[in-house]
Amino acid sequence: MKHQAVIFDLFGTLIPTFCYEEHDRMLARMADLVDAPLAAFTEGWVQTGPQRSVGEFQTAEACIRHICRALDLAPDEEAVAQAAGLRLDLIRQAMTARSDAVETLTRLRGRGLKVGLVSNCPAEVPRLWDGTPFAGLLEAPVFSCSVGLRKPDPRIYRLACERLGVEAGACLFVGDGGSRELSGALAVGMAPVQILDPQDDPQDALRESREDWTGPAIQALSQILDFVR
Repeated sequence: MKHQAVIFDLFGTLIPTFCYEEHDRMLARMADLVDAPLAAFTEGWVQTGPQRSVGEFQTAEACIRHICRALDLAPDEEAVAQAAGLRLDLIRQAMTARSDAVETLTRLRGRGLKVGLVSNCPAEVPRLWDGTPFAGLLEAPVFSCSVGLRKPDPRIYRLACERLGVEAGACLFVGDGGSRELSGALAVGMAPVQILDPQDDPQDALRESREDWTGPAIQALSQILDFVR
């Protein structure tokens, strides 16, 4: 089937993923603000990651309060707000397009393809979305925190196809391979392509369940244009 759409992952694909050093620094500052033991706070934050990504915590403040209650802590609201602000700032800084992302998306649309997004992400991402260069280029983005589903659940891919008005077999899916997203896309009939940017440090990238992918791969987003000629 001729490709009619390209659906992208966000973190590690259209934008670089978090690095461990930045993420750990953020957690240390958050824990300090709410007077929480760093190890226990970090453990709580990591454990609640899946819940944040499906919208069980619609704000960072709610998640911070949840963790603090489990640790028998009762920080004041100003401290919680400041800690949540650190999280928002980190995500805002992270949502910087790769150098060839905007041009690639623009060229795909110029060729008449639909361009979508499926992202496992916390609520901060849709909150910041309209201020990114992607807002006018990606059609009907699917955020896991907004729909209560996360990759590799087949339903989230099918939802993206439904919103774009295309069949899964007519879609390319581009991702770095976190959350077993490539095999998940393949299972619903999409044609997955992995991006392995040589500038990314795989030892310092915060990725969940990165899979060993042996299928098609690219080193730059612009190379996806070769798949849709």
